[in-house]
Amino acid sequence: MAMEIEEKNNNISILKKIKHLPNTLSTSIKLSSFPCLRPCFSSSSSSEISSDYSIQGGELILQNVHAFSYGELEVATNGFRSSNKIGEGGFGFVYKGRLEDGKFVAVKVLSADSKQGDREFLSEIALLSNISHQNLVKLYGGCIDGPCRILVYEYLEKGNLAQILLGRSKSRAKLSWKARREISIGIGEGLAYIHEEIKPHIVHRDLKASNILLDQNFTPKVSDFGLSKLFSENLTHISTRVAGTLAYVAPEYAISGHLTRKSDVYSYGVLLLEIVSGRTAVDFDLQLGEHYLVEKAWEMYKDDKLHQLVDPILNGNFIEDEALRFLKVGLLCVQEKCGLRPNLSKAIKMMKGEININNIQIVQPGLITDIMNVKIIAQRQTITRNQSPQL
Repeated sequence: MAMEIEEKNNNISILKKIKHLPNTLSTSIKLSSFPCLRPCFSSSSSSEISSDYSIQGGELILQNVHAFSYGELEVATNGFRSSNKIGEGGFGFVYKGRLEDGKFVAVKVLSADSKQGDREFLSEIALLSNISHQNLVKLYGGCIDGPCRILVYEYLEKGNLAQILLGRSKSRAKLSWKARREISIGIGEGLAYIHEEIKPHIVHRDLKASNILLDQNFTPKVSDFGLSKLFSENLTHISTRVAGTLAYVAPEYAISGHLTRKSDVYSYGVLLLEIVSGRTAVDFDLQLGEHYLVEKAWEMYKDDKLHQLVDPILNGNFIEDEALRFLKVGLLCVQEKCGLRPNLSKAIKMMKGEININNIQIVQPGLITDIMNVKIIAQRQTITRNQSPQL
């Protein structure tokens, strides 16, 4: 019988299940020194957490996390100087820093009005402190000692994939086909690790080009786990609020709020199409207006012109059969019915040519083009279930 779990007490769900992940060193984070986290641990749930999460004397025990002081990070970033800023978004800012031991780090400072709140902050620390893979960004620690919530990661020299591959001409790098191939497979292997090897499994929920970081050798690292969810073996889906980025969000998740690992597979398919084509998921020009890469790839596939989607910047320096195979895998990953999408380990084998996809039928992909309509549908569904709207 199909099972699901509603997103209740979401502020403790990550911590409740993270205990099953492998542990080594542990670090205590004092909740008393982080006032904005106190509401996350109400009196009604504190006893439950204490028995499950080793909260002792007002301290939350997390694994493999170093507690940085605010002053330490202020020195490392030259007072959070603008010249040290290497990224920004709805969450806040990212600064390049250098610790006392000479190690370079990326310092993510969450703004007060950040979309990533206390719940997501705890989620990211708890998840990344317990997993390790060459294609996942490494978390060094966090700071709860000052006015801001701060996360400290390994510093990756090449920035994010959106800047390198899809940015303006000055910032774009001429990635070879070999580099694109390795980046595509590396991202897939990182996701396969959290989807299939870690228990409970992890669904990223916000996979996109700007959340893929690259080191000096262009090795990809999946980052930003603030919206991630843990996924037990006996669950078919989790019912949760919809989060993510338009054009990367799986249609069934956007409409129903039912999250599965195949939701990440859809996002990966969009990302794969971007990597091979050098085009953004959503684009705009005067002739076509706003158009979507998934839609364009499907039309070109039907017209037997899929090879024309390969990034022209490659000047023909690629293996055509392999590039076509990657594009077809991308289309398989964005199938409208999530059951038709391959899991990540199977998608990797398809890209490597270990599974023949020539006889696999590719049907019309799913696509959400109007997030406002999705929000209206979701609101109506909520009203139907609860007889009153929820904000």
